[in-house]
Amino acid sequence: MKAQIWDTAGQERYRAITSAYYRGAVGALLVYDLTKAATFENVERWLKELRDHADGGIAITLVGNKADLRHLRSVATDDAAAFCEREGLSFIETSALEATNVEKAFTQILTDIYRLVSRRAMEGAAGGEGGEKGGVGGGTSIVVDAPAEPGAAKKRAMGACCQSV
Repeated sequence: MKAQIWDTAGQERYRAITSAYYRGAVGALLVYDLTKAATFENVERWLKELRDHADGGIAITLVGNKADLRHLRSVATDDAAAFCEREGLSFIETSALEATNVEKAFTQILTDIYRLVSRRAMEGAAGGEGGEKGGVGGGTSIVVDAPAEPGAAKKRAMGACCQSV
């Protein structure tokens, strides 16, 4: 499985090009800042845009980030979970700073994608169609390596864009 990750940080200047990247996507992580209610309120708009432009039946995980800032939380976990239940999304809270649940979020969306693509392939085979357009061929596997050393996950989570100076 090949994953392309595009992080627009919700910036309006990227809205014109995002629809091009939605086409052919089979999964997406929608991330909001759980310390800023406005970012959670924008999730509904991003979800609609994603569903409007992506091919049908896309796996989506809602990610509440900055879980380490408990004292600044402005979006309740229950509110986000209820939204996901209503919209049929997976849900997880993470802390990029502490590298908490970051790998789990990616593992979760990749697992959801794998299940979705496998189901499509089985339905296509049963219907004699040979699979769904944009689907992954047989023999696809997902391998998630454990961190090689303590702190390795945090180092990987903090790419060049967000390392401390």
